[in-house]
Amino acid sequence: MDDLFTALGLVLALEGALYALFPQAMINMMRRLPEMPPASLRLTGIVAVGIGWLIVKAVRG
Repeated sequence: MDDLFTALGLVLALEGALYALFPQAMINMMRRLPEMPPASLRLTGIVAVGIGWLIVKAVRG
């Protein structure tokens, strides 16, 4: 359970850093999201899950 909360904290820290460092870019990205086709968003999500899984697998061995 500690690992789950650690991962959640890391995700929140990284998301927060993006908003803090690049606020205008994040606003622009959010404005463009409704224009993106659902298939593109889905593929991006699947790729992000895969990369995240590979990182965890590499770190945890």
